[in-house]
Amino acid sequence: MPTEAALLESRTLRVEQLGRVDVLDKVKGLVMLPDGIHVRTEDVARYFEVSTGAVRRLTDRHQEELAENGMRVLRGSELQSFHSDMMSLWAGDGVESYPQAATQLRIYTRRTVLNVAMLLRDSDIARCVRTYLLDAEGPLRSQYASLDQRVTRIESCLSGVGSALQELGPVLGRMSERLEGLERKVEVTHQVIGAMSLRLTDVQQDVVRLDARLDCFGRQLKDLRRRSGRR
Repeated sequence: MPTEAALLESRTLRVEQLGRVDVLDKVKGLVMLPDGIHVRTEDVARYFEVSTGAVRRLTDRHQEELAENGMRVLRGSELQSFHSDMMSLWAGDGVESYPQAATQLRIYTRRTVLNVAMLLRDSDIARCVRTYLLDAEGPLRSQYASLDQRVTRIESCLSGVGSALQELGPVLGRMSERLEGLERKVEVTHQVIGAMSLRLTDVQQDVVRLDARLDCFGRQLKDLRRRSGRR
């Protein structure tokens, strides 16, 4: 597990922790500008309980790293547009005035403030943030190790399933062939039954015609008997 000194000196270690911005509010509440995204230099200084000069000197020394993590310096039209947006939001919150920078304004995101916490040496709040990050690192590593073990066990089980499926493959192939043969036999049976049904229909029609002829023959026989009786 990395130490606080390593975190202060290693940019790589700091990058690994930059997603943990929730730590800031767990240590102390960070007051944001009305947009809920940015803070100014004086807000950062107030959070870490240091002077604005200390924050400016730190940001000057690590400008490239902090700029990669959300720090910006606004000037000219960009600054005017930012002030206009903040004034609109500020007025919506019922505040009469919004403090405007004259020529330039340095703004930070939560990610940048966390970055400052991992660089600022002379601040008890920054040390608390670093301690919280490092203390939480141990359980996280344990959780990752446990998760890795579970994944390994699952992979082992899946490997066994794969072997079983390979053994079942030929059996399933033979069963498939048998089912196809059975389907063909059933189809032939259906055809035979269909032919027999047609034949039975023809026989039924022949029986109907035979009945009709017998009826006709019976009537003729009766007529002959009546005629013979009369004579």
